[in-house]
Amino acid sequence: MDDHVHEECGVFGIAVPPESGLSPAQEAYVALFALQHRGQEACGIAVNNKGVIRCHKDVGLVGEVFPPTVLDSLPGSMAVGHVRYSTTGRQTRDNAQPVCITHIKGNLAVAHNGNLVNAGQLRREIELAGGIFHSSSDTEVLAYTIVRERLQAASIEEAVVRTMERIQGAYSLVIMSARKLIAVRDPHGFRPLCIGRSSCGAWIFASETCALDALGAEFVRDVEPGEVCVVEGGQLRSLHCGIQAVPSACVFEYIYFARPDSVIDGASVELARQEAGKYLSLEHPVGADLVIGVPDSGIPAAIGYAKCSGIPYGVGLIKNRYVARTFIQPGQSSREQSVRLKLNALREAVNGKRLILVDDSIVRGTTSARLVRILRDAGATEVHMRISAPPFRHPCFFGTDIPDRELLLAHNRTVEEMREIIGVDSLGFLSLDSVRRIAVGARCGCCDACFSGHYPLEVPEVTDKNIFESEIEP
Repeated sequence: MDDHVHEECGVFGIAVPPESGLSPAQEAYVALFALQHRGQEACGIAVNNKGVIRCHKDVGLVGEVFPPTVLDSLPGSMAVGHVRYSTTGRQTRDNAQPVCITHIKGNLAVAHNGNLVNAGQLRREIELAGGIFHSSSDTEVLAYTIVRERLQAASIEEAVVRTMERIQGAYSLVIMSARKLIAVRDPHGFRPLCIGRSSCGAWIFASETCALDALGAEFVRDVEPGEVCVVEGGQLRSLHCGIQAVPSACVFEYIYFARPDSVIDGASVELARQEAGKYLSLEHPVGADLVIGVPDSGIPAAIGYAKCSGIPYGVGLIKNRYVARTFIQPGQSSREQSVRLKLNALREAVNGKRLILVDDSIVRGTTSARLVRILRDAGATEVHMRISAPPFRHPCFFGTDIPDRELLLAHNRTVEEMREIIGVDSLGFLSLDSVRRIAVGARCGCCDACFSGHYPLEVPEVTDKNIFESEIEP
């Protein structure tokens, strides 16, 4: 099985000037390609054309769901887009986003990155009031909550602020109404969200700056924690929800989730990962002939380790880029084959060498063990594994799909016990202190609860990503 922690989701929104000639659907398509790494289960684009919202979404990758004929059928002046990895709700078309709703005061499309910790309570309240749900994701709960508040509020942005007072957890949102495009970031700033501007004057919101780069747009700034940004009539204005919270951006955005060429809350993802490799080298030095990284997310940390240690960096594993990251087959032999299909050793580089193998994390440990066997089969004499994150010991309630504690390699095990299971000559994890030093470069503080167990807000004792799948009992 895929042994990485999975991404959450990616969101995008654009409002184009009437005279620009840009197609918001085409722009969203390009941006979602740039954000595809954040979610590969489903995707969707909703477009506003003269106040009427049309949406196309489905299970699959961006290139599969949006052939040219579909994009051509989505004219308009605004668009929101989404790529999904399910952290709440199963992988079905019904759970794909954006969520689009027609209500008594207009139309609404919502794209959400994150996870609400009180979604179950809110959903129950709506159901008892007669609400009917079509999906099992917390995003539909969020959208219905906005609509309920809109019935009493003077504007959609006021309804959003009222909603923020009711919901708890992680949410970076892009919301489209008949006349406005709105971006929202929760008061803790768990998930990234940035603002861009194109040369023609289009306003853009995106999960990462790499989406702005793909469109040739200029980065303006990040959406601040607790901020609500509104684009109307070509103008951007801002208000704050007024909820005070400790900034707690997900530290794993820097370690693994985000693309290396993105900048999140003022910090370069690539440089943060190289810095992690540097600290890893200082904390866990070892004699070796070559430093190699696990493609792709382990490579920057491997480069940082090599620079600091003076040990040469080299390519020791080759990635097959035509195999999806979600390639999973049943049965032990098939899973073994899937690893070899995705990654293979460069025998000429590793044969007879003492290797330092750098990766961004260990979850279950299954893929790590198979990679070690592949390197030894290719002639490596020693394999020393270094991980540019602390051990995963605690669940995440804010949109990162970390398995139950019992499935985590680090659960109730020492580093020596983990080393024996993986089959490496030595094993070293980055310390929590070093992770926090790396996060200092960001303007936001960071959440490291999956490593430390210290959560920025109160969380439920148990969580289930499929909490809404079971039928409501009579």
